[in-house]
Amino acid sequence: VLAAIAAAGGEEGLALQADVTDAAATEGVVERVRELCGGWEILVCNAGITADSMSWKMSDEQFDRVIAVNLKGYFNYNRAAARVFREQGSGKIVNIASINGLRGKLGQANYAASKGGVIALSKSLARELGRYGVNVNVVAPGMVLTEMMAAIPEKFRARAVAETVLGRVAAPEDVANLVVFLASAAARHITGEVVKVDGGQYI
Repeated sequence: VLAAIAAAGGEEGLALQADVTDAAATEGVVERVRELCGGWEILVCNAGITADSMSWKMSDEQFDRVIAVNLKGYFNYNRAAARVFREQGSGKIVNIASINGLRGKLGQANYAASKGGVIALSKSLARELGRYGVNVNVVAPGMVLTEMMAAIPEKFRARAVAETVLGRVAAPEDVANLVVFLASAAARHITGEVVKVDGGQYI
């Protein structure tokens, strides 16, 4: 989709596919990007799945799969980026978490743990990579109008809207606008931060 959008705007786009839980596959993607583009400056991690259940009903598979995609998958790409960005002395990493990684969520012990882990991972990397001129930040959305949201029962969507001070859920571009800023030179002195895009849902 992004490659098609880029082409429509007169830019070149490259679409590569890999299982984020497969470390070797993620390393292959990184090397392919460097080979074709001559470098690498920005990483945005946005992979995420849910497998909701109350904790006492949650299976090992439900927990492990969400952690594997939402946390280990981020680690795989962040580690690859850290190696490249450290060598070149520059780079931007933006990891997408969730306000539920900050506050917890009923029926989402696995998801909240994974997103809380992303926040801790990002802060650790910000400390490690700052001396090499690398910025690492987190965007923590509330509910966003995505395919994942469409699968949530209406009563839970309505509850999220009711929690939100602005009385609406975010559109994808609300999140994207912040990501663009954090990946730009305008955010050169921002690192280790968690910025919420939730319309006041967390307050």
